[in-house]
Amino acid sequence: MNHTDRLTYRDAGVDIDAWNRTLEGIKGVVRSTFTSGVRSDIGHFGGLFDASFRDLHEPVLVSSSDGVGTKLKVAYRTGRHSEVSGDLVRHCVNDILVLGARPLFFLDYIGMARLDGSVVQSLVSGMADACRACGCALLGGETAEMPGVYHDGEYDLVGFIVGVVDRERILDGSRIREGDVAIGLASDGLHTNGYSLALKILFEKQGLELDARPAELGASIANALLQPHRCYLPTIQPILEAGWIRGMAHITGGGFVDNVPRVIPDGLGVRVKLGSWEIPPLFRMICSGGPVAFDEAFRVFNMGIGMVLFVGSEDAGPCIERLNAQGGRATRIGHVVAGSGVHFEGSHELWRGAI
Repeated sequence: MNHTDRLTYRDAGVDIDAWNRTLEGIKGVVRSTFTSGVRSDIGHFGGLFDASFRDLHEPVLVSSSDGVGTKLKVAYRTGRHSEVSGDLVRHCVNDILVLGARPLFFLDYIGMARLDGSVVQSLVSGMADACRACGCALLGGETAEMPGVYHDGEYDLVGFIVGVVDRERILDGSRIREGDVAIGLASDGLHTNGYSLALKILFEKQGLELDARPAELGASIANALLQPHRCYLPTIQPILEAGWIRGMAHITGGGFVDNVPRVIPDGLGVRVKLGSWEIPPLFRMICSGGPVAFDEAFRVFNMGIGMVLFVGSEDAGPCIERLNAQGGRATRIGHVVAGSGVHFEGSHELWRGAI
């Protein structure tokens, strides 16, 4: 066989040298997230983290993984990649926060057809920025170049997080009682859920473009759809020390209907008061453009509430006051009752009037 006939990995669509150059370009960004617990550098086969928690009596590790879903489609079309990768971190931080945990380290997976160094650097920069803001180390990750599996110009993005909580401070919802108050913290848009339906309505049914600026939004469609998935750690962490919070629900895929019951003990349900918060314009625009039925909307979207906290009725007032002092945009949205599931008080016509 002639030497010129020999195939290389690059001929198959995978460029190892390009990845090594990209890795060199992101090392500084990743190192900027390292906390005192990190015990390894970039390039090892695994990340090392010191598991000494001298401030905790019985430390329990908490882990979670998630993706950004079809919000990625907006990133592909706009080239705004760092925004969705930051969302990935914030989403994962919120997921372990509901158990009372603080984040320790984060790992990522990026899969694409052909390595695009500028896209990878943007994605890693977005994750690094979000990690630094949360005091979380970007400890490692994997970038996979797989032609034939992924479409050109697109990528997949997945995150994995590990945090820690003292055993006696785990929030599993078991302390929630009938009569407890449900406090809602405002969301910043769709966060990272419901995009398949939202994009179908906005682009296919209504024929809108990303640069369209509907009067009711006061922003472009692109900017509205790329609003960050809000991180609730800075707002909630100071409140955890007071011991008021008995349970929390992160309102992600499944909306109110599926997420709130995950933290409520058997035999209890939650009554949510319609009109206790304002449904933001983007949700009204999507739901009227469908149209989307009430039950479907509250099962798909967060509808303006990204996190629900449960506290004793006697603690609700001071808790809301302190949350709002932290920029929480908190409001009393309901209460715990005997029964099961989530029930909405007030006329559905009131909700329809809002859209």
